[in-house]
Amino acid sequence: MNADDVRQARAYLLRVAEPPAAALVAFVAEHGPVAAAGRVRRGDCPPDVLKVTEARRGFDLVAQDFARAAEAGARLVVPEDDEWPAWPLLALDLAARRGVAEAVPPLALWVSGEVSLGAAADRAVAVVGARAATEYGEHHAAEFAYGLGVRGVPVFSGAAYGIDGAAHRGALAASGVTVAVLGCAVDAGYPAGHVALLKRMVGAGGAVVSEYPPGTPPARHRFLVRNRLIAALTEGTLVVEAGRRSGARNTASTAGALGKVVMALPGPVSSGMSAGCHDLIRDARATLVSTVDEVLETVGHFGIAEDTTRRPKRRTDRLGPEALRTFEALAVRTDRSDSEIAAESGLPLRRVRALLPELELDGFAVRGEAGWRRRKESA
Repeated sequence: MNADDVRQARAYLLRVAEPPAAALVAFVAEHGPVAAAGRVRRGDCPPDVLKVTEARRGFDLVAQDFARAAEAGARLVVPEDDEWPAWPLLALDLAARRGVAEAVPPLALWVSGEVSLGAAADRAVAVVGARAATEYGEHHAAEFAYGLGVRGVPVFSGAAYGIDGAAHRGALAASGVTVAVLGCAVDAGYPAGHVALLKRMVGAGGAVVSEYPPGTPPARHRFLVRNRLIAALTEGTLVVEAGRRSGARNTASTAGALGKVVMALPGPVSSGMSAGCHDLIRDARATLVSTVDEVLETVGHFGIAEDTTRRPKRRTDRLGPEALRTFEALAVRTDRSDSEIAAESGLPLRRVRALLPELELDGFAVRGEAGWRRRKESA
């Protein structure tokens, strides 16, 4: 059994059953992809596997699928590849053992874009929300994605209109990596208004991903199915705007069931488009976040340093706690005695007398005739 046999077997299996096909995935795990594909072709499989493959097991379109994928600049990534995102997708296996019905790992994934899928899914955050988004929602989706992109955090979403599109564009504006997970084939050209955006994402080092074979059209149930992949491939999901019944809430619920971090942005109390976010927060199913730093804190920072390119740094940031208290006890226009400074800062007089000359040397304090005052340029 060589790598090509495995890839072709998995391509066939993706075609013959509509995801998520739990019985087929378990069958492949037990027998291996090549043997499982051969038995499905012959109809030599258990009843539950036969049930999900019977209608399509004669659809052996492997050569056609690879040809169409090549035309679209896509490749098939399989679990046997080094770039397979095994660690993020492990959450699906663990959730399945806990009885989560929708927690079914993909048999393989069609990927357009040169970035390694495993690398893109490492330390990624999903930014999702309503298609019929408000200006408030789209603005904040773009801002969050931009901030994540600046910090080197890949942004995943679903390429839909509204919040998804704003998130992808925000990440691109920061020259960050952004990945779209589709509810149709990578060559389906859907949504039509985002075809150029998807091409731009691929060209800018991102990717477009789908478990559906080339030529598969979009369908409502497929978008709900792909939501589990958005949730699984990322460390956390941020819901920017969502109604009480929405695909974004479905993604958030799936992320929670997988043990992933769920976050929500609050909106105006009068906005129906934020009602789903408010419900998630109120029911303690999501953490309220309002800044990118809070997102990183919630998902665990990923070991990424805070962005210093957009936040002005104060000179006093380098002062220790006691030096800062002494500095803040200084007045700008009048001199204060060391005793007054000690009383204001709450520090021992001896410690204040040691710190004041250091502050003077560092350009934070000035010694006057009646005591000490703050240097104006450090105020």
